[in-house]
Amino acid sequence: MTQTTDQLSERTATAVPQVSDPTAGGRRRTRGGIVPVLAFAGIAVAVMQTLLVPVIKDLPVLLDTAPSNATWVMTATLLAGAVSTPIMGRLGDLHGKRRMLLTSLAVMVVGSLICGFTSDLLIMIIGRALQGFAMGAIPLGIGIMRDELPRERLGSAMGLMSSSIGVGGGLALPVAALVAQHADWHTLFFGAAGLGVLSMLLTLLVVPETSVRAQGRFDVVGALGLSAGLVALLLPITKGSDWGWSSPTTLGLFGVAVLVLVLWGVMELRIGDPLVDLRTTARREVLLTNLASITVGVAFYAISLVLPQLLQLPESTGYGLGQSMVVAGLCVAPLGVTMMFVAPLYARIAARRGPKVSLLIGMLVIAVGYGAGIGLMSAPWQTVIIAVVVGAGIGLAYSSLPALIIGAVDPSETGAANGLNTLMRSIGTSVSSAVIGMVLAHMSQRVGPATIPTLAGFRVAFLIATAAVLVGVALACFLPSQHMESRPTLVAQSTDDAEGAADAGGTDDVDGVAAGDGAADVPGARTSPEPSAPAAATTANDRPAGFRGRVLDISGAPVAGASVTLIDRQGRQAGVTTAAADGGYTLAAPATGTYTLVLGAPGHRPQARTLELSGGEPAHQDARLQPTVMVSGTVRGPQGRPLADAAVTLVEDGAVAGYALTGPDGAFAFGDLTGSHYILTAAGYPPHATPVLLAAGADATCDVVLEPARPSADGR
Repeated sequence: MTQTTDQLSERTATAVPQVSDPTAGGRRRTRGGIVPVLAFAGIAVAVMQTLLVPVIKDLPVLLDTAPSNATWVMTATLLAGAVSTPIMGRLGDLHGKRRMLLTSLAVMVVGSLICGFTSDLLIMIIGRALQGFAMGAIPLGIGIMRDELPRERLGSAMGLMSSSIGVGGGLALPVAALVAQHADWHTLFFGAAGLGVLSMLLTLLVVPETSVRAQGRFDVVGALGLSAGLVALLLPITKGSDWGWSSPTTLGLFGVAVLVLVLWGVMELRIGDPLVDLRTTARREVLLTNLASITVGVAFYAISLVLPQLLQLPESTGYGLGQSMVVAGLCVAPLGVTMMFVAPLYARIAARRGPKVSLLIGMLVIAVGYGAGIGLMSAPWQTVIIAVVVGAGIGLAYSSLPALIIGAVDPSETGAANGLNTLMRSIGTSVSSAVIGMVLAHMSQRVGPATIPTLAGFRVAFLIATAAVLVGVALACFLPSQHMESRPTLVAQSTDDAEGAADAGGTDDVDGVAAGDGAADVPGARTSPEPSAPAAATTANDRPAGFRGRVLDISGAPVAGASVTLIDRQGRQAGVTTAAADGGYTLAAPATGTYTLVLGAPGHRPQARTLELSGGEPAHQDARLQPTVMVSGTVRGPQGRPLADAAVTLVEDGAVAGYALTGPDGAFAFGDLTGSHYILTAAGYPPHATPVLLAAGADATCDVVLEPARPSADGR
């Protein structure tokens, strides 16, 4: 079993805690805190977005400017966030996601401090634009999770990270309202700066830099072209109601946006290292996911525009609920809280049915929430119900989007691809803000000196959100089914080299499928861009021909949940299923012919077998999976004291099979091993090397005593 160093290092990293990549400077990876720290970073960024919502109506007075000018304080953040997400994602792929995450947070802190010390409109706009630059932290965090987390944790972790923008926004509303009511409004910015600094410190302490890098260079011209096109597109969307939708400025900017983005797309297709790989973006699963993201963005923002206004309008209007700013924020806060708590639910749904199904369920729940909300506008408790239902749906939908994207792109493209997906959501929120803002402005009435939206206007806004999300449901229905096309394509060889074939196809991919988070959650998973679409062969009884059998361990016990993948002669995935509780499986085949059957389960060595299907009854094929094993032990000094941070390397057939630093107790462990002969080395003076022979199904313990490493001639 010969594999590359990168493949083996990735396998060991997913199975053993405290594994360090040599390219990462030998630092220990402490995975336990990565998820909450990255989620906290996402929440900190989201807080920045909703920071000024409680005082938005007072901004003209606070900044001593006209209402049309004050809206630039919000528009600047939106534009900067839209531009930064794909650019920071690409920079993270090229130069390190952790580095770019820290850069994004640092820029946000600088912007927050600038806003905190000024009441000048122009300087405030600059500071808010710098704050918006931090939106790139969301795709960067998702990319880090893909690179660092074991696949059994990846589904729920990505769901939480993806939902953090809604979580932070929902939780920030009541807190920001409370601060705005009882303190100077500049305190909001100092609080945002504090959250940014805390997030940076936690990231430095807990989050490792990943070793996954994209090849090539940064496309500066592409970044400038995309930025110009996005600004020209989003500016008239957000300001169209102020300028007039038929004004020369609005129409001219739309025309410029179309021209610039078309020229940018032609250029990106012709260069070797594009900012965005448009060929990948045009792939069906990526394109449809991004289009669905726009509709979810529209639905997400609608509730933030309607409920706070409805809650704060005076009861004298006949439909306003007369609540204070703080109470209104508390009524909307369940939107974010619910999004946070549905992340684990998403992982379970995706494990059983795939992220496509969880996306569809989420969007249908959103539609139900908005549809019911049309008639639930007469009491504060009814708005809480709306927020909970819509929040649950948005949480499921947002959690599914990065999983669908990750399942369709190369690991080195994760940051840029998720950055583009986040951009699609931002475009959705921009469209929602413009369209619903226009509806509420036209469906309004004068009450005293003020003009306020009517109840009919609020209901039309909810109808628009419902229609948008139903369009998203229609788009998502055309996404490839996870069970047929969205799993990783495994490459197998001949029967004589069945075991090696499973390794070549990615042992981790087999185990990842069985682990239950779905192929989209598997690091490095790629989908076949072409559907395996030959017409299904049928038996004499019109039943699909295929394979059936049982998956057992060496003792004869069933291996429930084992993955069974069918690959055709072109290397395309022809079918996939999982073994039942009794180890049994049934797998249909699209046509007669030669197939490779790949079987795998966590803790077991995978198998691959080449079989011939000639029609008639399904072919019977049982399998017995050998268990994988672990090598563990301790490293101690001459006096028997444990040596922490000692470098231990496992070598198989001349290739590095694993690398780790010992813990404080001197312990190390390498898991998920499928070979039989290894060499264990530990750095000391002199260095230590010992052979390790693994019997089938038996773990091995190897304790090492080292002389301390002596300093080199240069004193290091």
